[in-house]
Amino acid sequence: MSPTTVTRCGGRVRAPMKAFFERYRPHPWHGLPVGPKYPEVVHAYIEITPFDTVKWEIDKETGYLRVDRPQLSNSLPPMLYGFVPRTYCGERIAKLAGTEKGDGDPLDICVLSERPINRADVLLSARPVGGLLMVDHGEADDKIIAVLDKDPAWGGARDIHDLPPALVDRLRHYFLTYKWVPGTAESPVKIDRIYGVDDAVKVLAASVDDYNERFGG
Repeated sequence: MSPTTVTRCGGRVRAPMKAFFERYRPHPWHGLPVGPKYPEVVHAYIEITPFDTVKWEIDKETGYLRVDRPQLSNSLPPMLYGFVPRTYCGERIAKLAGTEKGDGDPLDICVLSERPINRADVLLSARPVGGLLMVDHGEADDKIIAVLDKDPAWGGARDIHDLPPALVDRLRHYFLTYKWVPGTAESPVKIDRIYGVDDAVKVLAASVDDYNERFGG
């Protein structure tokens, strides 16, 4: 059987594997909508949970999760961590951040949930409340902060000030240290400021525009 042929119900379907895959499972980055009620509620594809000691990342070509690297420290993400589909950190994101360019990835999102969600490769609806203006190796790499939509404990949050400051500080500390290599002087990451929901909506809009320009609407 050729690599571009798949078997289904006892018969052979001659179709490229990529097209076959995308027919039954849309690519998490390109094949899903931004959200059910954008910009108030967006989709979040989760790559990492608070229980993961390995950094998972979407493989841009296949849409599968790929092992990026083991976490170099004992620091674990305090929230679910993934990205918003059909977004891209390009020129507009860079302009908002005051950098020369964005990191060229989909816009990252961190989602707070009362109940533990202990597996990645899931899609959920999230309500943005703010974000972190993060710069990684000189590239804009914003992290949207959101709550799980209709969450019984956190679902009523509408702005960053509705979350405990200690929780936001914990998230900020995670990103400031998650790329730090033991034995080196400092992390390549800096976080210039924490912003609220109004700026989060602007960042989301810029990332959607960057995506449409880069890949087409």
